[in-house]
Amino acid sequence: MKYKLMETFLNIVKPSPNYNVESRILGLRIIFTADPENIKAILATQFSDYGKGEPFHREWKEFLGDSIFVTDGQAWHASRQLLRPQFSRERISHLHTFEAHLETLFKAIANGGALDGPYQDVDIEAGNGKPLEISDLFFRYTLDVSTSFLLGKDVQSLTNPREPFAEAFNEVQRIQGIRARAGPLQFLVPLASFRRGLKVVNELCDIYIDQALRLSQEELASKTKSDHGYTFLHELAQFTRDRTVLRDQLVAVLLAGRDTTAATLSWTMYELGRHPEVVQKLRYEIINTVGLDLAPTYEDLKNMKYLQYVVNETLRLYPVVPFNVRLALKDTTLPRGGGADGTQPIAVLKDTPIGYSTLVMQRREDLYPPVSEKFPDPLEYCPDRWFVWQPRPWQYIPFNGGPRICIGQQFALTEMTYVLTRMFQRFERVESFMKEVDGGTPTLKSEIVIQPGDGVKVALWQAKKS
Repeated sequence: MKYKLMETFLNIVKPSPNYNVESRILGLRIIFTADPENIKAILATQFSDYGKGEPFHREWKEFLGDSIFVTDGQAWHASRQLLRPQFSRERISHLHTFEAHLETLFKAIANGGALDGPYQDVDIEAGNGKPLEISDLFFRYTLDVSTSFLLGKDVQSLTNPREPFAEAFNEVQRIQGIRARAGPLQFLVPLASFRRGLKVVNELCDIYIDQALRLSQEELASKTKSDHGYTFLHELAQFTRDRTVLRDQLVAVLLAGRDTTAATLSWTMYELGRHPEVVQKLRYEIINTVGLDLAPTYEDLKNMKYLQYVVNETLRLYPVVPFNVRLALKDTTLPRGGGADGTQPIAVLKDTPIGYSTLVMQRREDLYPPVSEKFPDPLEYCPDRWFVWQPRPWQYIPFNGGPRICIGQQFALTEMTYVLTRMFQRFERVESFMKEVDGGTPTLKSEIVIQPGDGVKVALWQAKKS
């Protein structure tokens, strides 16, 4: 039964009209939905009726504290106000954070895995056509970028195969994912490795929080105004001196900043390995827009339509957070699921959990145009469909929607498109070895984000210099 969450959710909702089902688990009424109208109500039009709820906050508090992802109402609003300025266009259009770690990523690719120290000598040519598991390297790269952006010093997981912080962070997430799925039985989940990992995460955050809090307001302001030495933490420390608030927001943004981007890059490479024609078109656009040697600017990334379609298509089939839950904060309704044909509203009592799935919704074939020469099967990976088709509102929400729409959406999209551009300036071909691993049907591993359960085994071929 490993990695069968999507099949389980689909089996629950598919037999019903509009993909809405009421169920009872251990006596508790739960509603499952993959209906865009209901998802829109939960996230936007009836936003104040639904929230994360106190049980969710309690379940995640040890890991994410009182941060933006686990609170409602005023606490959530205060977090959002605190974090929003950090993701201004002015900040995310400075691309040097992404570039700084790319050479290390390319050396690790040639090495076939994380480097054994920052000065390891690597023959870049030797990596040509050599199969490697690239997903692990993306998670290391985005962890290094995120810690660099947030703290001003990266943890260098690309140059240390057993980096303690990376291992601790992975273990905390793994156990948290099990706790979340265990529901009422989570008291049975052993937490020794979770607490050990959390101690490592907290100790690293504390070092940098201490450094930031030792600076005066004037010193903090001068760091954030000149771009020199700017970090996310310096900016936050201008607004609050509360260590707990700083720690909670740091860990939440680190979780979001690393995993979402790494998982999407992994899925993109998984699909590009199976679609050489997409790689060709993508390279053609990159070469014509940026050339082979120059780093792309923020404007270049925005101007490359096919590059954006490649990422859109990945997020359509593999939305980062595939399953989510909201709790009714009062007696309310949902617009669909009632009546004989499922099109009438239904009553929802306070404290009823609503499980919703963007993954299932975005793969619902009935929400797409009929298959034709211009519009291939919705379950196929085909960035070209975006030239002739736009999803209807609320039928494509890889970054969620409504007031809680992902605050770091542009940061993530910029990082992903930047990395893909730099990769395909260098590499001209991707060969997939996944058929032997998963038989051509990708394994959807869903802990907190959805990632390839069997990794992504590919070989990359460098473009010959003309």
